[in-house]
Amino acid sequence: MIGEWTTQTTRSGFSVSADNRTTCFTGLTVDHIQVYVSDLASKAGTFAGNYGLRPVGRARVPGTAHSYTLAASDILFVLTEPLTEDHPGSAYLELHGEGVADIALGTDDARTAFHEAVRRGADPVAAPTERDGFVLATIKAFGDVVHTFVQRPVDGARHALPGFVPQTDLPVPAELGLREVDHFAVCVEAGQLDQVVDFYCSVLDFSMIFEERIVVGTQAMNSKVVQSASGQVTFTVIEPDLSRDPGQIDSFLKNHGGAGVQHIAMATEDIVASVGELVRRGVDFLSTPGTYYELLADRLEVSRHSVDELRGLNLLVDEDHEGQLFQVFARSTHPRGTYFFEVIERAGAKTFGSGNIKALYEAVELHHEQTRQREQDARQALLSAPEAQPSAGR
Repeated sequence: MIGEWTTQTTRSGFSVSADNRTTCFTGLTVDHIQVYVSDLASKAGTFAGNYGLRPVGRARVPGTAHSYTLAASDILFVLTEPLTEDHPGSAYLELHGEGVADIALGTDDARTAFHEAVRRGADPVAAPTERDGFVLATIKAFGDVVHTFVQRPVDGARHALPGFVPQTDLPVPAELGLREVDHFAVCVEAGQLDQVVDFYCSVLDFSMIFEERIVVGTQAMNSKVVQSASGQVTFTVIEPDLSRDPGQIDSFLKNHGGAGVQHIAMATEDIVASVGELVRRGVDFLSTPGTYYELLADRLEVSRHSVDELRGLNLLVDEDHEGQLFQVFARSTHPRGTYFFEVIERAGAKTFGSGNIKALYEAVELHHEQTRQREQDARQALLSAPEAQPSAGR
């Protein structure tokens, strides 16, 4: 529901002192993102055709699973279609539908990272193994999402993964300026926010860098942002406020079947150019009310791009104490209306401004309301349609 809103923001919070950090966690990166899909060819076509991700590898375990890797600059996705019911991806798809299953974390020492994380309380999933020069080990994260620690071989190719062969027989799409994963937005059940934040801070040496409560009409949510010591892995963790009316976070948790990744933000150095090309390729983005741009001058002075450019592409702009950021959110095409993508450009900003989070909340709520109205109109039209008349002579 769109209406009066309030926010309460904190830009610093729980952090781990440098003396208490473990070396294996100080340089964490987003190595790759594994997504379970039900139709590998179709989803790979969307990632390549719409988002300009380049097919770089493929792996197939006969009768078990088939995977593609797709990349753009430092972004690497692994799309996996399970082929048997006993593959873990099959259970994931049954419960959640297509979605992020593994946010793999790059580290210089996967063995130490795994054992230290488990010593600090992480649930182990897979003990360290070595293959093709890679060392891999996995711990549980949130919901049914895991973190695989990835230690790459020295001088190995950035987009290589064990078990994958290079894929060179497909056309290479033009890249759109998407260069790295900026952050993940994670929805968790009410009462789980602090537990998840504490996990990242106490187990993986993250720090909480931002905190916010948003009230929109009769709905509300709480969010905290945690970031790795390297600054290269960031999670915005969100929980609904059950004392208020249900909203989009409640809907995600219901439709996804529990906690999970709501969206992935990919960074660009020129959001106008990147989003313009994404739109040309058929990506549909959430609309922003015209009044947002009419009131923009009262809120801030845009540091780059023109207001007309922002308005034409539904781009949002906000700022923190270090600079500005520009964002836009793709409309979810997921059958359950759950995960989607964001494109972001940072012009100095290190955290998140309050205005864009509120604008996203309102835009998604409007999208959900429009969807509900279309479904209601369709049902009404079906009920009011006259019964079909028999043709003459039949």
